[in-house]
Amino acid sequence: MDCPDGELSILIVDDSQIEALNKEYLNRSGPTNVIAFPMREGEFLNISPHLIGDVVISVETAEKEGRMAGINMEKRFTQLLVHGILHLFGYDHEKTEHGSLLMEKKSDELLKMIEKTVY
Repeated sequence: MDCPDGELSILIVDDSQIEALNKEYLNRSGPTNVIAFPMREGEFLNISPHLIGDVVISVETAEKEGRMAGINMEKRFTQLLVHGILHLFGYDHEKTEHGSLLMEKKSDELLKMIEKTVY
């Protein structure tokens, strides 16, 4: 991602906690799997230039989705973490199909790199 000095925080929560964040910050109902809060945009951009942002992951939803996909929790968690980090770098899968394809391609690329070193 060409960001050797970047810093991010990862918050692991349950469904009720991510549901509250989802409602408060995105005005969406119900729990979700991951939410990203980028810090490299907006009026506070220059306060801490090395801070990329925050990624919040619901461990409950990750576990359920992993089970449904036939993969272990660790692998699903990694997928969600990569997904959240890509959002911090401006990737977006909701606005356009092209953006969705770019994000999916980059996600696949990063997950393959991780699999080579971790799994």
